[in-house]
Amino acid sequence: MTELVTFGETALRLSPSDGERFETTEDVRLRVSGTESNVAVAATSVGVEATWLSKLPDTALGHRVERALHQHGIETEIAWGEDGRQSLVFDERGSHPRDDRRYEDRSDCAAATVTPGELPMDRVQAADATFVAGSTLALSGDIVQTAEAVMRAAGDSLVAMDVDYRPGLWSPEEAQDTLERVFDAVDVLVANEREAEALFDRSGNPRQIAHAIASAHDFETVVITRSGQGALAWHDSVIHEQDGIETETVDPSGQHAALVGGFLGRALDGASVDDALRYGVASATFCRTLPGAMTTATREELDDLVEDLGTGR
Repeated sequence: MTELVTFGETALRLSPSDGERFETTEDVRLRVSGTESNVAVAATSVGVEATWLSKLPDTALGHRVERALHQHGIETEIAWGEDGRQSLVFDERGSHPRDDRRYEDRSDCAAATVTPGELPMDRVQAADATFVAGSTLALSGDIVQTAEAVMRAAGDSLVAMDVDYRPGLWSPEEAQDTLERVFDAVDVLVANEREAEALFDRSGNPRQIAHAIASAHDFETVVITRSGQGALAWHDSVIHEQDGIETETVDPSGQHAALVGGFLGRALDGASVDDALRYGVASATFCRTLPGAMTTATREELDDLVEDLGTGR
């Protein structure tokens, strides 16, 4: 069976209950969330075997992350560290006129200290595809060089990267400088519409931006996600587009990673770009109707949503 290997950091995400603020809440929900692990979970829902590589602290919090990923059907290859801590994300959702608020507490996390020698590079070399997110390269420490080593160890297999730009972690200039170092190893690049405009200094409609990015960096495929509006992909000089499905949003936090996982999962199974986009959009649609950043969609549920997309319902 096709295998996807993802490498990166996964945090514990804490959120106030029932739309409250951190200043006043007495109840906080704890969930596991990381772009690479969220993508792996979404890919398994379309039938791909996925393995997550990283380093975690050998503490109850680190083992909480491992347990959650196993519960979602993800295989893990973890380097356990005695030094370093578990990264945390404090995520507060606000309804208009109150904005969402996000605080990332990732300094000195165990994942930042991981080295190539602590990872099973043979798993990367044997995989059909490897995925890394830009937010992982935003961490200071050994993880930046390790992420680059992982991507280059993939050799001739597919390498996918999500820009995953978070302003609280680094500046656009820092992100550009770091990501440019690894773009030559990337086959499939994913970015949301805002990231594509800001980090690549491009203007115009999403079609024009995707074409410009692909041409400038010689990517095989560029995917631009547009939240609830769907997504488009540039591939072999052709633009493929898929509209979204209107839903009531319970939690939008995992929809982007769900789209990436659904798209990659179907692409790795030999599906056309159009079909992969449909499953990506279906995965994102399902994910935002659930609390938490990891989708629990089944293949049957995604098949039904894809049928809706095909009929325009």
